[in-house]
Amino acid sequence: MSLPPGFLDDLRTRTSLSQVVGRKVMWDARKSNQGKGDMWAPCPFHQEKSASFHVDDRKGFYYCFGCHAKGDAISFVRETENVGFMEAVEILAREAGMPVPKRDPQAQKKADKRTEVADVMEAAVQFFRLQIKTAAAGGVRDYLDRRGLGQGTQDRFDIGFAPDAWQGLWGHLVAKGVTPELILEAGLAKPSTKGGKPYDTFRNRIMFPIRDARGRCTAFGGRAMDPNDNAKYLNSPETILFDKGRSLYNQGPAREAAGKGQPLLVAEGYMDVIALVEAGFGACVAPLGTAITEHQLAMMWRIAPEPIIALDGDTAGLRAAMRLIDLALPLLEAGQSLRFAIMPEGQDPDDVVRSGGKGAMQTLIDGAMPMVDLLWQRETEGRDFDSPERKAALDKALREKIKLIRDPSIRGHYGQAIKDKRWELFRNRPAGGGFPAKGRAFKARRPYDRNAKQWHLDVNATATGKSSYLSGQSSGDVTEYLREAVILAALISTPEIGAEIESKIERLHFHDVAFEAMRMVFITHYGEGQEGLRAEISRQMGGHALESLFAMPHVILSPPVRAPGDCEIALLTVVEEITKLETERGLQSEIDEAIEDMAGLAGEATTWRLAQAAKAHDSAQSGEQDDKTEFEVADNGARISREERSAFDALLERIKAQKP
Repeated sequence: MSLPPGFLDDLRTRTSLSQVVGRKVMWDARKSNQGKGDMWAPCPFHQEKSASFHVDDRKGFYYCFGCHAKGDAISFVRETENVGFMEAVEILAREAGMPVPKRDPQAQKKADKRTEVADVMEAAVQFFRLQIKTAAAGGVRDYLDRRGLGQGTQDRFDIGFAPDAWQGLWGHLVAKGVTPELILEAGLAKPSTKGGKPYDTFRNRIMFPIRDARGRCTAFGGRAMDPNDNAKYLNSPETILFDKGRSLYNQGPAREAAGKGQPLLVAEGYMDVIALVEAGFGACVAPLGTAITEHQLAMMWRIAPEPIIALDGDTAGLRAAMRLIDLALPLLEAGQSLRFAIMPEGQDPDDVVRSGGKGAMQTLIDGAMPMVDLLWQRETEGRDFDSPERKAALDKALREKIKLIRDPSIRGHYGQAIKDKRWELFRNRPAGGGFPAKGRAFKARRPYDRNAKQWHLDVNATATGKSSYLSGQSSGDVTEYLREAVILAALISTPEIGAEIESKIERLHFHDVAFEAMRMVFITHYGEGQEGLRAEISRQMGGHALESLFAMPHVILSPPVRAPGDCEIALLTVVEEITKLETERGLQSEIDEAIEDMAGLAGEATTWRLAQAAKAHDSAQSGEQDDKTEFEVADNGARISREERSAFDALLERIKAQKP
């Protein structure tokens, strides 16, 4: 008993030989060309130092110029894993997500049937090619000429025409000795429901043969010439040769072009692919007019690591791109992703090429956006985030999407990219970039009444109230809160330092809502001096905002408040506290991500990231130890300069010496 040859063909097509071999060898980076599927390594079958083992990923074969070992993915697994043929097939099938069919004694008979059906499909190709040259197809030729599909293009893609007759193809094939059963099995005809003869599946349509990776015609796509036809495009039904969700139009030629370095483009339909190929973009495929499936996505990634999705610029095209994001997220791997080139509104790639030529399409390809950008656009476009609840809803939606990513490293990078975009959104810079000129009002999306020009915040809490707030927080939260208060007090006490550290203050974000509001006011009004800055904070946030801040014990004792106007002390304090704040947050972020990674495959990368974050944190915190060389802590908790303490002690000694 044997497996159906068709199954083995599909298995070899869906398996990347370089990935299979790559588990056993170390590729020679200088000699290999991954983009072309041309890989070299020392042979795993004999001892050698030179890279004489060659893998042709496009053809699916390997060969060693030293020991002359050769074969495909199945034979490689057999030799390296020391397993039998069926075990090797089962290993590869599991990796490709394909169920292994039970051994069928009728396998050879089925294989013969597939071959017969493939022959019938090729006969149909030739029939349609002949029909497009007849007088009845004059209108079809005119239409193709208007679309820019000349004779050379028609020959290249085997474009044909199905005549407007109920049994045109049927009669032709029967006359050539093809049995009715084979015609029906090929999907070229349908049985009559009224007891009559079977009738042709395709009538009065431009015919586009759909071929597999081996070049066999497995199906057809037909475009209706009658504008009143209910189905503008019609594909063959699924047969023993054709599975729509596992097929790509122009797959074979696209793989060859991608191997020569061209980017892989994914368009929506046949005409788009043909237009792009004729414009010079040979590596182009289409998913046969349906939403891209997981199998089709895997096929694209075997052709190129980062396909560019070039969908139509209409609502349907955008919806298809958005759906593809959800499909692709769980499947992402390092170096394996998608980019999106969205066409201008109302246009498809064919329109772009015809109106702007190759240059217009190349511009869109060069500007293709990463998938994370389109994900962000989908979740934020057309929405307002002017309340904490809406921001929280955005955070939740993005977290749920990022959780779909299985690879911990990619998940971490997506999380950081989203954090950066979130910061940019809520920072809400004015049009044109940059921050407003000093003294201009900053319109931020925060708890702010634009009519009253006032913040609605509870900033009337007393120092005692703040103490009770702190008592309910963790030590990490308390430390962060204290640092935020000291930074803010130093800035307000000495706003002259604002110009020198403006970029640091812009990137900073306070978790305390009242402190964050004051930070925003500082950014736009520090140029007005301390008096003007305090007045603006009081106007926007109420008269008790500053009183509450400067009533806090740790703020009163901080060097910038004890020495108001001393820019050097204020600057050193702010820079030091910001550094400590950032490293504390960075360490906590790494710890949180590491905990999440533990659910996946935490490895050396996670350990290294934690070690680096801890090292940065310890380095920043060492400033506190350094302070002890310059300051002493008094009984009341205040820090006193050693130099001032020494001078004070000397003064006391002199006073004592002068006493009678």
